[in-house]
Amino acid sequence: MAFSFGETGGGRRGRRFGGPASALSEINVVPLVDVVLVLLIIFMITANVMEFGLDINVPTVRRVQNTAQDLPVVSITKRGESYLNDKPVNINALAAAVRQRFHNATAVYVRADKETPWDPIAQIVAELGEAKFEVKMVTAPIDTSARQRR
Repeated sequence: MAFSFGETGGGRRGRRFGGPASALSEINVVPLVDVVLVLLIIFMITANVMEFGLDINVPTVRRVQNTAQDLPVVSITKRGESYLNDKPVNINALAAAVRQRFHNATAVYVRADKETPWDPIAQIVAELGEAKFEVKMVTAPIDTSARQRR
């Protein structure tokens, strides 16, 4: 009984001389790529689920009875009406009203309803900017107490 390795002719070539029966010495990369892609997908999914941020315990302070100075606050309603510290004011006379009531004021706080159209807010910010006031927007922090209880 004889085995044939695909040799032609009567010459005797073996594995030592690179015959057709030599072992294949290449690394199969396909399983490695499959595993890397699966790990990449897992990390991409878990990165979006993780909540970023630091848990910081801020110091608590006693409540102050009244502030040392009255600050200019411009409030804008849903309908675009503007108020300077709860008194109605015209947008065109806003800078003069701030200078008249608050002599040393360099900054004005602007507080607007979240449903206010952008146009009145932009006009007030532009008016205060032309009068060389620093405009500071008032926002409310997001209530995180429900998130921390989980």
